[in-house]
Amino acid sequence: MASNFETGFFVKEKAWHGLGTIVQDAPSSADALKMAELDWEVRQEPVFVKVGDDHVLVPNAMANIRSSDNSVLGIMTEKYQIVQNVEAFSFTDALLDTNVVYESAGSLAKGKRVWMLARMPEVYKIAGDDVEPFLVFTNSFDGKGAIRVALTPVRVVCQNTLNMALATAKRQWSTKHMGNMQEKMLEAQRTLELATNYMQGLSEEAERLLMKKISVDNLDNFLNALFPMDDEASNRKINNVIELRNSFRTAYDSPDLANFTGTAWGVINAVADMVDHAVPQRMTATYNEKRFESIIDGHKVLDTAQAILMAV
Repeated sequence: MASNFETGFFVKEKAWHGLGTIVQDAPSSADALKMAELDWEVRQEPVFVKVGDDHVLVPNAMANIRSSDNSVLGIMTEKYQIVQNVEAFSFTDALLDTNVVYESAGSLAKGKRVWMLARMPEVYKIAGDDVEPFLVFTNSFDGKGAIRVALTPVRVVCQNTLNMALATAKRQWSTKHMGNMQEKMLEAQRTLELATNYMQGLSEEAERLLMKKISVDNLDNFLNALFPMDDEASNRKINNVIELRNSFRTAYDSPDLANFTGTAWGVINAVADMVDHAVPQRMTATYNEKRFESIIDGHKVLDTAQAILMAV
């Protein structure tokens, strides 16, 4: 198991990365906190350094301490405002109201970073397929950010994550936890609007890619650009590139993409399938962890593929 993964649950299957505990039913926010082992709080304590036999107070510095084990999660200034786990779930409840469905939650890096993944109630039709949007909320206690929200659209028929970079809408953004319910609902409304903008932008991008025809020669040029072959590469490197190109072609020829064959949309879906589900060439200790983080941060290969296609 990846050393950065600490605790977590997933509904019915170990979604996308193979880590954590499986549960059969989506829990409420209160149950989700317990299942994910996030039912702890963070308190702030002053920071001292030892100078000789004395302990000297460090000005304008506070340590974030986890209540469950008194571990230090980070050192930050006195201005840092803690967003407790229960408050982060409260924000999600306010965002999706009674329709909230928690698919996953947990912690990384020994509690320094926590996440929750919520299924949004609406299913979108994009290029004729059902696409479900998921919101991933991440919060950190090491001073590297407050609440970050990322939208992860999933093509239902094959569970491919289409988290593409768009020029028209952001796929992730930061949000603040507000103290009173009225301000919290305003922030939740802003989050929903940004999510809707992204899904609309994804639909428009899909139509553009669907209309863009890709010939056999175009496809070869695309693969050469996405997985370049260096003339002076070692045999191992050459074999790796060949395997990547073959994995792409296997995905591209799959039955669920038959309606998109010969289009840029079919190509981008094949890349998404490859990066989401392909068995890695080398199963490293951190593979599952990195696979999970790509759900939050996006696939660089997918963004590169999209840029190449638009230049074809």
